[in-house]
Amino acid sequence: MAASATESFTPHDLAGVLLVAALVLLASIAAVRFANKSGLPTLVIYLGFGLLMGEAGLGIDFENSELTQVLGYSALVLILAEGGLSTHWSSIRSAVAPAAILSTVGVLVSVAVVGVFVHLLLGRAWTIAFLLGAIVTSTDAAAVFSVLRRVPLPARITGVLEAESGFNDAPVVLLVIALADAATPGKSPGPWWFIALEAAAELVGGALIGIALGWLFGRLLKLGAGSSSGLFSIGVVAVTVLAYAAATLLHTSGFIATYLAGLVLGNLHLPHHQAVRGFSQALGWLAQIGLFVLLGLLASPDRLGAQIVPAIVVGLVLLLIARPASVLASLPWFGFSWREQAFLSWAGLRGAVPVVLATVPLTVGTPHTEWIFDLVFVLVLVFTLVQAFPMPWIARRLGVVEQAHMVDLDVEATPLEELDADVLQLHVGDTSRLHGVEVQELRLPAGANVTLVVRDGQGFVPRRRTVIQRGDQLLLVTTLASRGDAIRRVRSVSRDGRMAGWATPLRPDTE
Repeated sequence: MAASATESFTPHDLAGVLLVAALVLLASIAAVRFANKSGLPTLVIYLGFGLLMGEAGLGIDFENSELTQVLGYSALVLILAEGGLSTHWSSIRSAVAPAAILSTVGVLVSVAVVGVFVHLLLGRAWTIAFLLGAIVTSTDAAAVFSVLRRVPLPARITGVLEAESGFNDAPVVLLVIALADAATPGKSPGPWWFIALEAAAELVGGALIGIALGWLFGRLLKLGAGSSSGLFSIGVVAVTVLAYAAATLLHTSGFIATYLAGLVLGNLHLPHHQAVRGFSQALGWLAQIGLFVLLGLLASPDRLGAQIVPAIVVGLVLLLIARPASVLASLPWFGFSWREQAFLSWAGLRGAVPVVLATVPLTVGTPHTEWIFDLVFVLVLVFTLVQAFPMPWIARRLGVVEQAHMVDLDVEATPLEELDADVLQLHVGDTSRLHGVEVQELRLPAGANVTLVVRDGQGFVPRRRTVIQRGDQLLLVTTLASRGDAIRRVRSVSRDGRMAGWATPLRPDTE
């Protein structure tokens, strides 16, 4: 095999491949700026690159669904690792329970609704209908947050979306594999109750493995941390990959293990945390670009046209019936208002995960399922655009926009790490009650302070009597110990005014 590979792939061929890959990466990086300005999701652009390079464009012939699935799983591992490493536990702590229900009970509700409609409207067999429902039900972290970066949402909503996108891949993958086996002659997945117990055991086992490996290796890495932030970052990401491999080899869920290992590592206050975050984000972007371009290459434009109408039908059922039903079955018990539920229903974007899962029936050998990949590809492409463009308008109309929007700034500075400090950026919205409040009236906790105000493009260091105005950008420096209290204090003043905490008790807001 080695000799054959050497004869068929020369250094000259390598130069050609690297030329194309480098040009695609540079074009993809440039496309991010365009996407941020236009609101067009990056996944649509990257899928378009793949289509342009494929058989209908530059003529690259790629039909290997098994290789696509393997590379797709590899990319998902890196994407989930980056999601876990960059997530603050405090920002999703209150959202874990509702997101877990939405990722399990909600998934089953969505699969059932889509399956019934696919059977009735498209005339597909029950098993195939539910298989399609399982494939399209998973929300995608990359797709969701590429759009939500433009929408300043409350921590309650972003926490649910963030946690759900990290949790739901694992149960959906298990469900898709079980349904594909059930639809394949010669394979007997067993009774439904046994499959349910097996899936639950795999999820619990994967979660325990991910948490245990993240905690153990996090402690070891902290003890053996050297001066090289690059090597340390490689070691942290390697632990998340180890969690996937170990969990998978032990017949548990590798995806949930990867995400939870990353979540544990990202919240252990490891050294070089900004370098680790930057490195994992770079790998995540590389995985997204490669995955979407690869999926675009696998798609055949000649076949996609026949699936446009079925894809729109399934997509409308998913968007207008199945997703709202799954949200309604999962979230009212946690005190979510109808406005929050409506937005969460609309914000369930699909991305690479459903398209990768659409290759599972092909690799398993499920007969007469070639159309599923084409349908899912069209559905993701069309409904990402349909849902993404009006997202900011819908958030404003539903009144779920955060008027005091705060984000972390990635500041590479060793003194910040030595001081256990964070730098936060605060934008004062048009209706925020921070307007007219003096800096001293914020009554920030010890260890937190407003260090810079940018107003009308001009920056200045505020005094205690400086009055905050609408549209101001504030830099808030805080120790890690005071970070949560500072964020809660700013949000309460933005919501209730300068008398927050005096006239009304502070609400137990999350970060």
